[in-house]
Amino acid sequence: MDETPDAPEDATELVVLLDDAGAPVGTAPKATVHGADTPLHLAFSCFIHDGAGRVLLTRRALAKRTWPGVWTNSVCGHPGPGEDFAAAIVRRCADELGCLVTEITEVLPDFRYRAIDASGTVENEVCPVFTARLDGDVRARAEEVMDFAWLEPAALTRALEAAPFAFSPWLVLEWAQLAAGE
Repeated sequence: MDETPDAPEDATELVVLLDDAGAPVGTAPKATVHGADTPLHLAFSCFIHDGAGRVLLTRRALAKRTWPGVWTNSVCGHPGPGEDFAAAIVRRCADELGCLVTEITEVLPDFRYRAIDASGTVENEVCPVFTARLDGDVRARAEEVMDFAWLEPAALTRALEAAPFAFSPWLVLEWAQLAAGE
């Protein structure tokens, strides 16, 4: 794949808007969608694992519009119109983390959440959750990720139990569902 890991996110990126049943009803520029009255839209979350079975957590850059400085799953994003989830995950991994991934697997196909951050910005997403395997090294872009860490799954569970406020709400909800399914 000919991805450019250091390329910034396209300012005209579109998100897929959804009706309450999860069916596509249109598109809107990503830059205009997230606010106090965010419409339901399509997204994804992905947990990247290394060869030792550890999971990659990322800390959102302070410049992020929602949940700045908060620890979250490996990578999140929005598939573009007509873009399948695997292609969107590969694209966001290259854009945010400067890495390639393989073995992309959907693990929570029906995950959906709504959350409001301290600034009043709403996340309102149908957000299937995936896992993937790291292929190479992580070279995170500072504009997206201010820090990252590899954790044993049990250590992540303990951290979420001890301090859920330090993590994105979607990570807390996703991990609880994943742990319940094991």
